[in-house]
Amino acid sequence: MAGHTITRAQLTEAVYQEVGLSRNESAELVESVIAEISDALERGEMVKISSFGSFAVRQKGQRIGRNPKTGQEVPISPRRVLVFRASHALKHQINNGLNQRPGARRTSRATVRAGTAKAAPA
Repeated sequence: MAGHTITRAQLTEAVYQEVGLSRNESAELVESVIAEISDALERGEMVKISSFGSFAVRQKGQRIGRNPKTGQEVPISPRRVLVFRASHALKHQINNGLNQRPGARRTSRATVRAGTAKAAPA
């Protein structure tokens, strides 16, 4: 694993570079998308992003857990948890990315669909 984390600021910069919106408009767009996803999940709706994956909220019931230090049984209250299921396309992209050598240029999806497989900057 690379150990690198993508931040909101980096997403905003990527939108700025790729789409051509101003930095403020890019930041507003990223925040709007994140807020819409968060609000939908809060309402209990599933969020599906094509070729990426789906987010869902799952209800977990009450259960008995155990304190590992003392061995004492402790009730774990019911709660809602967020689950993410990666799409087959994302899994395929991740696994094929492991086979590429570092620094190799990858082909963008748009150029592959258009049939003009030009290497895009990595």
